[in-house]
Amino acid sequence: MGSCGTWAWQELLVLLSSVWLWVGSAQPTPPGPTHTPGPQLKFRLAGYPRKHNEGRVEVFYNDEWGTICDDDFTLANAHVLCRHLGFVAATGWAHSAKYGKGVGRIWLDNVNCAGGEKSIGDCKHRGWGNSDCSHEEDAGVICKDERIPGFKDSNVIETEQNHVEEVRLRPVVSGARRQLPVTEGIVEVRYKDGWAQICDEGWDSQNSRVVCGMMGFPAEKKVNRNFYKLASKSQPKQKRREDVGSKKRLFTERQQLNYRLHSVSCTGTEVHLSMCTFEFYQGNASAACGAGMPAVVSCVPGPLFATGSAHKKKQRQQQQGQPRIRLKGGAKVGEGRVEVLKSSEWGTICDDRWNLLSASVVCRELGFGSAKEALTGARMGQGMGPIHMNEVQCLGTEKSLWSCPFKNITQEDCKHTEDAAVRCNIPYMGYENLIRLASGRTVFEGRVEVKRGSKWGTVCSDGWTTKEAMVACRQLGLGYSLHAVTETWYWDTSNVTEMVLSGVKCAGHEMSLSHCQHHGTSLNCRNTGTRFAAGVICSETASDLLLHAPLVQETAYIEDRPLHMLYCAAEENCLSSSARLANWPYGHRRLLRFSSQIHNNGRADFRPKAGRHSWVWHECHRHYHSMDIFTHYDILTPNGTKVAEGHKASFCLEDTECEEDVAKRYECANFGEQGITVGCWDLYRHDIDCQWIDITDVKPGNYILQVVINPNFEVAESDFTNNAMKCNCKYDGHRIWVHSCHIGDALSEEANKRFEQYPGQLNNQIS
Repeated sequence: MGSCGTWAWQELLVLLSSVWLWVGSAQPTPPGPTHTPGPQLKFRLAGYPRKHNEGRVEVFYNDEWGTICDDDFTLANAHVLCRHLGFVAATGWAHSAKYGKGVGRIWLDNVNCAGGEKSIGDCKHRGWGNSDCSHEEDAGVICKDERIPGFKDSNVIETEQNHVEEVRLRPVVSGARRQLPVTEGIVEVRYKDGWAQICDEGWDSQNSRVVCGMMGFPAEKKVNRNFYKLASKSQPKQKRREDVGSKKRLFTERQQLNYRLHSVSCTGTEVHLSMCTFEFYQGNASAACGAGMPAVVSCVPGPLFATGSAHKKKQRQQQQGQPRIRLKGGAKVGEGRVEVLKSSEWGTICDDRWNLLSASVVCRELGFGSAKEALTGARMGQGMGPIHMNEVQCLGTEKSLWSCPFKNITQEDCKHTEDAAVRCNIPYMGYENLIRLASGRTVFEGRVEVKRGSKWGTVCSDGWTTKEAMVACRQLGLGYSLHAVTETWYWDTSNVTEMVLSGVKCAGHEMSLSHCQHHGTSLNCRNTGTRFAAGVICSETASDLLLHAPLVQETAYIEDRPLHMLYCAAEENCLSSSARLANWPYGHRRLLRFSSQIHNNGRADFRPKAGRHSWVWHECHRHYHSMDIFTHYDILTPNGTKVAEGHKASFCLEDTECEEDVAKRYECANFGEQGITVGCWDLYRHDIDCQWIDITDVKPGNYILQVVINPNFEVAESDFTNNAMKCNCKYDGHRIWVHSCHIGDALSEEANKRFEQYPGQLNNQIS
């Protein structure tokens, strides 16, 4: 029985295995997951500019390095790849060759990981080497800067890696060592734990242009090569003293030169030195660069970073005409949504084919260096108005973006969700070393402390507003200001320093608090106690409110409203002061009514400053006010004199309507949360109370209608320059014509002057 059972069991196994083989050969093989033996795969991070825990992902498969396409790429894919590289997890990923285009094969495309796979080969994909991508779509990852315990870089080829990550200019002139920005010096690259030099044999102006662009400068200039030979050659001590003393004083301490690169050849359009062709010195390079010396570069700073007479000269040149390009909505200097001026109207650029070459032309034109990032998908918020350019294709040598080939577009081609943006290289100024946050719960908040001389101390909170907080967050490199905190008693006070700065008043665009007005060395603060020190809460994103100007123009009209219907409005101060003297309830008030549609085009929801606990209930209108003054309405004469005014409390901030695929989040009913979601708008119809200006006392004439959102800067936004809207209007005592409505900074300077000098309507025909 035992032997018979054994034989039967063996027969059954053979039968089952044959069935399994037949089924496996008969069914088509799905595209993934594709399993690849572990030892074949190796990974590395490459590209520019980057830190050690980020970069373009390159995979070694079939004895060849290649890249991964960004199609369908997700954070789950990045998690798997970061673990391959020895990091615990991913914090983000990058598309469109953010770290530069790779070379060779594109090994993987349409990768789809769940996140828990042990190998990228276990994820679904199109198959090794099967891709319809170009290297403009190379994917990158940003890994959490925490290594897997015990991880060894056995899967990374650590050879003389053919990429250069960090580059610096080391000044050798004594005065220049203390002065920022550094515009001239020896070019050095990071090598192991130190810095190494580049041999200047064959070095030309195109190489210098690339280095200057990396350092944040728009152009290079010729350098006196002979002058630097004193600092680089080994000379007798007495001889060095004689040579140096005759011109400028050099640091002449003997330095052991360590050459790393030679035969550098750039075209001048590269955004990083690693994109140029060059060669590494192998092994002992002590005798290298025999006929040359370290490469030296001298750069021309842009107007924002120039000093002395050069700065004034640049300013005079700029004043000769308005620039035709600008950046909007960025938290830092040198970043933002790209806007261009055409036919006296500012508009945006569609991101189709937007790349680092075109972005670098923008950056240099504005006085910055080359581009760090060419951003797509309205990453710096959406603009309004026309989209002037599409498919911009610069070579990188152009002086202006308008010199690059581009296509004019129709509304169907692009939307503002595709607005292009840039992040430019800017010179290192060291401002972040003069400010710090103390005692906050996170790195984004805390009591502001500044360095004055050699002493750290707090800042007086008298007059501390959103504008000052914006500058502090910018200087800290922490994005936008979310809140300007004037009482900081709830943060830890055990290590509080004394107050060193008061009277700070900023315009909001400064790079450092030291650039704002302040009391200098003489302190003048009403409350010097710890609890009244200034603080900030910063955020990487912010809202951006804009009024839809055409709707104001379309809906404006005059109503004579009986006084007996205006009791609630009078209670909320929505009428002019002369209404108090009226013979209530008889008579009427003349009101200019219009609708307001307020869009949030930023990257964070607009929320009222006050929490729900401090909202004010108004019994007459039976609603809560979350902001006392949300909008100012004014009638101005052409010279700016105010002849009528109104204000609008936020009766209820909510999402009236949203763009397609955006869900409403805020609704006022039942004491709901108030706010405006990104991609939504709040509509105040012309027929609700206080949606007007009381013009009872206004005489016939030509005026400017002005509407300003968030006028007291109570809530932080990425851009306050677009919060005002202006219209021309003619009032004949019976009727009003409202036209030429536009956002305050939407027109050229010349067009704005024409608008303000408008002579008025001669008839009711508006051309």
